[in-house]
Amino acid sequence: MKKTRFPKGWDEERVRRVLAHYEKQTEEEALAEDEAAYDDRTQTAMEVPIQLVPAVRELIAKHQGLQHLKTTADNKG
Repeated sequence: MKKTRFPKGWDEERVRRVLAHYEKQTEEEALAEDEAAYDDRTQTAMEVPIQLVPAVRELIAKHQGLQHLKTTADNKG
């Protein structure tokens, strides 16, 4: 049997909680959650050619790393 691998920070319990959340949602709650995501002005959704996905992920990881470093430096003040 193949062992299940989870992304960093995830485990079987977290997956079960997320599944339970979405399985219990009404259509109205799901729609409200989707609409709220589009109201978030700090994020966007866009189509990216599959060939560019690795490069985009790398850019996002670098950006998140820089944001973490900035936050850490700001907190040391």
